[in-house]
Amino acid sequence: MLRCHARRGVSAVAVQAALLASSSGVFAQSANSELPAVTVEAPQTGRAKPATRPSRPRSASAGRAARPVRPSAGVSASTPNRAVTASAARDGLNQAPTGQTETTIYRSQFDNRPAVTVADVLRESPGISVKQGNGPRDIGISIRGSNARNGFGIRNLVIFDDGFPVTQPDGLSRSDLIDPRAYSAIDVIRGPSSALYGNYATGGALNFRTRPGGSIDGAEYGVDGGSFGYLNNYFTYGKKVGNFEGSLFASDARGDGFIGNSWYNTQTVNFLGTLQATPDDRFTVKFINNNLDTRLPVRSSLNQFYQNPFQQGCATGATAAPGCATVLLNNNGFNTVAGTDRETALQAGLGRNDRRTIVGGRWEHDFDNTTTWRNQFVFDDRNISQPTGSTSAIGDFPSYNYMSDITKRGEIFGMDSTTYFGGFYNTLTASSDTRFVMPGGNATLGRLQSNTFSDTSNYGVRAREELKLTPQLTAVAGIGWETTILKGLNTAYTYTGAAGITTTNLTATDRQFQNTAPELALVYKLNPEWQFRGRVATGYGTPQVTNLFIVSDGTAGNNTQLQTQKNLGYDLGFDWTPNTALKFSATGFYEFFRNELVSQATQVAGVSFMFNAPRSEHRGVELAADWKFLPGWRFTAAYTYLDQFYTEYTENLRSPGVGGTVFSFNRAGNKIPGISPNELTARLGYDEFSGSLAGLGAFVEVQWKDSFWMDNANLLKAPGYELVNLNMHYKTDLQSDHFKSLNVYFEVRNVFDRTYVASANNIANTVQGTGIQDGAIALANTTNSIYAGSPRAFFAGMKLAFK
Repeated sequence: MLRCHARRGVSAVAVQAALLASSSGVFAQSANSELPAVTVEAPQTGRAKPATRPSRPRSASAGRAARPVRPSAGVSASTPNRAVTASAARDGLNQAPTGQTETTIYRSQFDNRPAVTVADVLRESPGISVKQGNGPRDIGISIRGSNARNGFGIRNLVIFDDGFPVTQPDGLSRSDLIDPRAYSAIDVIRGPSSALYGNYATGGALNFRTRPGGSIDGAEYGVDGGSFGYLNNYFTYGKKVGNFEGSLFASDARGDGFIGNSWYNTQTVNFLGTLQATPDDRFTVKFINNNLDTRLPVRSSLNQFYQNPFQQGCATGATAAPGCATVLLNNNGFNTVAGTDRETALQAGLGRNDRRTIVGGRWEHDFDNTTTWRNQFVFDDRNISQPTGSTSAIGDFPSYNYMSDITKRGEIFGMDSTTYFGGFYNTLTASSDTRFVMPGGNATLGRLQSNTFSDTSNYGVRAREELKLTPQLTAVAGIGWETTILKGLNTAYTYTGAAGITTTNLTATDRQFQNTAPELALVYKLNPEWQFRGRVATGYGTPQVTNLFIVSDGTAGNNTQLQTQKNLGYDLGFDWTPNTALKFSATGFYEFFRNELVSQATQVAGVSFMFNAPRSEHRGVELAADWKFLPGWRFTAAYTYLDQFYTEYTENLRSPGVGGTVFSFNRAGNKIPGISPNELTARLGYDEFSGSLAGLGAFVEVQWKDSFWMDNANLLKAPGYELVNLNMHYKTDLQSDHFKSLNVYFEVRNVFDRTYVASANNIANTVQGTGIQDGAIALANTTNSIYAGSPRAFFAGMKLAFK
């Protein structure tokens, strides 16, 4: 165990970096546990800078030898002292911020299985919930239920890739570009985090870390294949040459899908390169590109799911089998005068054809061994063509993100200190169209339904101080201030008569929001076995410009009164590591939301309405265990309990027909829909480490998701499920001049062939003219909600590493 006496110079630097790495994270809390990596990008290269410089002022204690620091993932024991300087502390803010509830998922936890989507990886962390989105790898990710109600993409949390933001300024992230094969580790940071990550971090953050080139040291080729035509060919190359270190990942994944009209074809490239230009200057370049071509089924009602979960026999609407979901299309492509046609997804040709390109650059300059200045710029372009229902969204969304910050390690009144201060600016300006889809197949487009001009900008500053009050107690204080500007103009088009005489309805907005987010945390390390942590923090998330132009009945209108969502959260937890064989973590949290932004389905298919629920409460428990109870045997588990409910919210529902009566319903005390109260992923495995069978292993995995409400009135539930997966794998080093290792695996998923709900979007409650709400029977016929999960599937794969 490191002894944490306050010292100046190199000794303080080494001690504080070790503390930063060891004092955060679910399983990275004690001297016996594995420390998270200290760098986001590739390990530092080039000529090592001396621990102290004679040419610069030194403190009286600078000549004392630094204590040894345990190497962490991706950093060799010979890494120079620069790895524990202020630069390392800055990297840690994206990985394991001190005092934060955090889990790091390492590559070793998913390298021996077919990781088809990010959902296969993130289930290893408590607090995480995943659901199928609109596309093969469009996985909805929520932390503590923060994004569980969103119909597509990811909101209410901020995502980084090697420290570069991949959440755009409007708060939207998508997981299409995430191929798990590219990454060495994933950091899951849970709880309100706007003090450090700004707007939209009400639920927390994710940081995906690619593999440093030096750790790859050659080339790797892998292939996964399996049921329903799934095939993923991927290639990795990495090297460290002189002062440059780089890694390149590329993959081509495709499949037929297990639901009708769900085939896909997607390619991903992910590059990271770091140049140690001088002993004081490092330049890092990031490039990500993803192309996606996929067909999409129509979401089912609950009754349709029970009848025909995989949408079979759905070639056309006229001959569709029972349970086939359909969309209603205008024959003339602009109104109902010429009649309508009810078509299946296959018949209409629904799908997505998208491209995402991210280019980033980072310059880090060390003023000395205690102070690092970092400048980072990211260009992020999201280009979409998405005929996903009766309309198609078309647009290009380029964004720019700049941040600059300084990290300083030193002392305050003799106590070890890490100080961070930074500023940022990001902006997204776009013009997007929504066009009618009309009969004719292949997503034939009709006239323009609406055009939205949007301009989203965020700027602000943030500061953070970590202070070691005693050898066992560390305090953290941080604050962020941010201004968000939303400008937009929505033009809605209405077409009258057979000739389609056009009228327009304009709705404009120019909103400005100012938000402040403080946080406080304490970490107390009682001894090498026990660590306790407490935290109080805030988060905020502003609306998206497009949220301001859809009203409750699903039509275009003025919804510009939306307010910022804010939450205040309390975390209290402990980490227990009695020995190297057992690691256990528990965290309880209680969060109070005001003006929670809740997305609600409308009576218009595929259109959601955003509203502010005045008050709600989110509370729960997160447990994680890793127990190596016998040689070769290992048990891991991640469990989350969520209890989330409205404490103040009145919902207004309009009865059918033109000029219907509006009725109000008090939802206080109701559970928030979309939130599963219990989720568990547990794995029991065995790996042989010696003898002729060394490298051979197997595990059985259980996934449990509890049933949850689908509507605000709590009348209809989506069923829960339990799945069992079986895996066998074998890895061996190869004695060859050209090959380094071989990794093969075979997996059966959903062994008992359960039919289950992989995604259920919230549905809108409805009311009759008498003021009586429609019951569960009527709601069970509400379409555009459910995607079924995969039936029993078989996968096999192999990876070959070259020298």
